[in-house]
Amino acid sequence: MLVYSIIMFLAALLLLALSAAVYKGRTDLIHDYHQSKVQDKPAYGRAFGKALAVVALAPLVSGVIGLFAASRPLRLIAVAALIVGLCAGIGCIVAVQRKYNRGVF
Repeated sequence: MLVYSIIMFLAALLLLALSAAVYKGRTDLIHDYHQSKVQDKPAYGRAFGKALAVVALAPLVSGVIGLFAASRPLRLIAVAALIVGLCAGIGCIVAVQRKYNRGVF
């Protein structure tokens, strides 16, 4: 599971970098269509960056669990943590979209 953990850490690092950039105001990294009705771009960027950080935590936690996964149940827990974390992060992004863009699309 070492290769799995390395891949998860790299994905988390990439998502965290993207999250930090959006949080600092780089809303141009988000497709224009998803921010067509946004009035307060700085607040939207901060909220979206936080939601994206939740998505980034999913592979990070899964990778840490994967480092110690010597048995099959721990491997399944690592994958379950990834799926649950991604679902929670996507839920946060949907909430941000509904609040600032008055809808998901």
